[in-house]
This record gives sequence, structure tokens and C-alpha cells, in this order.
Amino acid sequence: MTPTPHIPTHHVPTHHLGDEWLVDYAAGAAPEPVALLVATHLAYCPACRAAHGKLEAVGGALLNDIAPADLSAGAWTKLEALLDAGDQPAPAHAAPRAAEAAVPAPLRRYAPDGLEGLRWSRVGFYAGRALLPCPVVGGFQASLLKIGAGRAIVHHGHRGEELLLVLQGSFADETGRYGLGDVATYDESVVHRPIAGTEGACICLALTNAPIRMTGLLTRLLNPFLRR
Repeated sequence: MTPTPHIPTHHVPTHHLGDEWLVDYAAGAAPEPVALLVATHLAYCPACRAAHGKLEAVGGALLNDIAPADLSAGAWTKLEALLDAGDQPAPAHAAPRAAEAAVPAPLRRYAPDGLEGLRWSRVGFYAGRALLPCPVVGGFQASLLKIGAGRAIVHHGHRGEELLLVLQGSFADETGRYGLGDVATYDESVVHRPIAGTEGACICLALTNAPIRMTGLLTRLLNPFLRR
């Protein structure tokens, strides 16, 4: 199901996910960390929600063309039992706390106490990182990256893929400027230095499948010791 907007936004994303990410997500083939990032972007981006809806419609049409298979004995009885169970009234839920309400809906199960409630570790002088309780699947790991207002992280390249989805603030690098809901996609060909906007700290949902590669004169010496 396509996520619906959950928080007001004054920035319509202008940097989107590639079609291959949306196709895998719509087909149910995206590993959990990838699905988390795609779902979070869809919560912000009406254009990608529309594209995702079309992909789901195409998938539904293809399913209609598949010849039906014979059901096992008792399958219909089990389905009726599940449907009957679904008719029970849903339990009442308390309104989201302020910390939860500020977090995109797909992220809430991983950050129930808000983004600041996660365990952050320092990365360099002006940045922090918080690993999310999301399994590493297919080499992909999900984490949060926080850069201080007006500050930059080290100049670096990549040994694989990296995607950054802006959850708070903004950042700019050699590839452009990214605001709320925008996704920056990098591969081995990109070398960059993200700098947070001066309006406040920038927090991004980061998806990586390999360690970064330092490119500065001094930080290059750390490359052999870097681990994801």
C-alpha cells in the first residue's frame, strides 16, 4: 500500500528515487533496509507515490492474467477464519507522542522515541551516526546521519552505493542541494563533501552497502581501518 503524507511539508521533493528502486519495492522484492528508505521517501513525495501507484496497478493487471491454481484442502475454511478475525473491532491507540509525530510513519517502528531518542555516536568533529534496529539484508544497512548546522563531513567516495534521504534540514554537495524528502543517490563514481544548511542540523536516513572511501590527504590513511 502506498504511504500517505503524515506530516506537513513546505518542500516538495525535487530529487527522486530511480525507477529500479520503485519497481523492486512495488514487486515486494526490496530488502527491508531498501523498503524502509523507499517507503519513507513516498511519505514525502507525491510524484513518486503516483508512480508507485501505477506500478502497483500494472502488477495487479499482470496477476489477473495468471492462470488460477488449485487450492489445498481446507484453504477456504482457513481464509474465512482469518476474515472473521479481521471483523473484530480494532483496539484503541493513543495519539502519537510529539517525538513520534515528527518522525515519518515508516520510520516510527525503528525510532519510537523520535530521532533524538536514538543512540548517536560521533563521526568526525561535526557529525553523528545512529544505527537503526533494521537487519542488514543484501549488504544494505540503514542508519541515520546527522551533520551540524553549516558544518561538513569529510570528503569521501564510495565502494558501493549510498542513498541519503533528508529528514530534517538540508545539505549541499558537488551534485546539488537537497531538502526535506529529497534523495541523493551515489555510486563508486561520485566523490563529494556534504555540507549542512545553516538553518539547522541536517538529519538523513542513510542506506549503504559498502564502507565509504576517504579521499582527503590525511583521512586516506584511515581507509584500511574503516568498517561499516
